[in-house]
Amino acid sequence: MTGTDLPPRLAHLTFHGPLSEARARRLVASLAAARPATVLDIGCGWGELLLRVLEAVPGATGVGIDTNGEDLARGRGLAEERGLAERVRFLEESALGTARGPADLVLCLGAGQALCDPEDPYDVAAVLRELRRLVAPGGRVLLGEGFWERVPAPEELARMWPGAHEGDHPLLGALVDEAVEAGFRPAWIETADRDEWERFESGYRQGVELWLASHPDHPAAAETRARADRQRASWLNGYRDVLGMAYLTLVPVG
Repeated sequence: MTGTDLPPRLAHLTFHGPLSEARARRLVASLAAARPATVLDIGCGWGELLLRVLEAVPGATGVGIDTNGEDLARGRGLAEERGLAERVRFLEESALGTARGPADLVLCLGAGQALCDPEDPYDVAAVLRELRRLVAPGGRVLLGEGFWERVPAPEELARMWPGAHEGDHPLLGALVDEAVEAGFRPAWIETADRDEWERFESGYRQGVELWLASHPDHPAAAETRARADRQRASWLNGYRDVLGMAYLTLVPVG
């Protein structure tokens, strides 16, 4: 099988997360107002928000770190199309313990796991401590982080991802308290709405679903169909309206 035989990967997503165009514009305008000279994007994927910040701040330079080479190649292509290739680097490397900071603006959108030891349970407090280390004095951090809209019931957890448990995420208030404990002040707090989640979840699978409809007998169809069905059921029957996404603009203290 060649690459063109396989379903497209995330081709229908602009952002790899529940983030609307309207919210992205507001966030970029707010972050650009601080005139960051350097931007670091942790777990950047194709770096859409990173590129938009660089477009909004002439002369700023950026670094995106991720371990997915396909996403990074997409980011480099987007940078070339927008005339930003000389101002941004997309690096295929781990962010764990990275020495790429400090930066005036650090982006970490749904990618906190990149700052944690994969052998240990996910620890949002450790993520925030790392972000505090990576941001320059007077800078900003934009953290996109999951939180529970309410404490999920055991039967709801059982319908989410394998091994899901209550400790996977905090409530929103506890998340913000962790940010304060790590040495930040929360300058702005906002959360994704249902429309953003539905557009993300549907967009995440749209290319695969269209491919499955036109390739029902492909050798990879059965495995791909089973994976897509599990993902959709995990959302619709498990974490829909239970898992939230917070966008926190954090300013380091001192």
